[in-house]
Amino acid sequence: MAGPTTARAREDGASQARPASAPRRRGPSRRGVLVVLVALTLLVGGGTYLLYGSPWLRVRQVRVTGTRVLSAAEVRDAAGIGVGEALVSVDTGAVASRLRAAVPRIASVTVDRSWPDTVALKVTERTPKALLEQGGKYVEVDGDGVRYATDTTAPAGVPVVELTGGSSGGNRYFGTAVLLHAAVQVAADLPESVRKQTKTIAVKSFDGISLELTGGRGVLWGGPDNGSQKAVALTALLKAAPGATHYDVSAPTDPASSGS
Repeated sequence: MAGPTTARAREDGASQARPASAPRRRGPSRRGVLVVLVALTLLVGGGTYLLYGSPWLRVRQVRVTGTRVLSAAEVRDAAGIGVGEALVSVDTGAVASRLRAAVPRIASVTVDRSWPDTVALKVTERTPKALLEQGGKYVEVDGDGVRYATDTTAPAGVPVVELTGGSSGGNRYFGTAVLLHAAVQVAADLPESVRKQTKTIAVKSFDGISLELTGGRGVLWGGPDNGSQKAVALTALLKAAPGATHYDVSAPTDPASSGS
């Protein structure tokens, strides 16, 4: 039987084993939460007003760069950006799409917001690689075969494509579109210095493409394949035999020249 001393010792041990209760933490007061919410609302509202309602962040000018044939006014009109609208509201992707659709001469365009009040349009125009003569006018075609403009006069230094093969079997097989694309590919492969000397690109058949250069000189090009090799071979021939009247690069590994 345990004595009084032993019982008290057990009670003392039990009381020491019970952990002391942790102090209760008080959460934020309702007033504090309300103050934070009001501050956030004012901050968001102020930012929204600054971007959409402020008179300081509105379109004041549309700056156009990169044009060669087009005028800055043409580009601005096609862009359809309203002066005075909130700068943040300008949909740059929609503006770029609208420009490419409305102005085929534009190959690409970059649209940027320039804070606080400017929209910048950087335009890249298509470059004509060949011309198609239709009804006394000239259709400009770029290196991708895109027909994008019609002129009453032929731009200087751009060859005219001529389909000379008639309705032969090969031409019926490939079709006019394929033959025209082959001619444009040849024009795109020509070095700039040679393209400026090229008056016409005559397409008798898909593998029978020839060039008429200034000075009554002719070039048998062959098909549109291996264009870069043929361009190198022709450039070398023109330097090596400047007095020749006929050049043959249809087999670029075995080019030839003749006439004087």
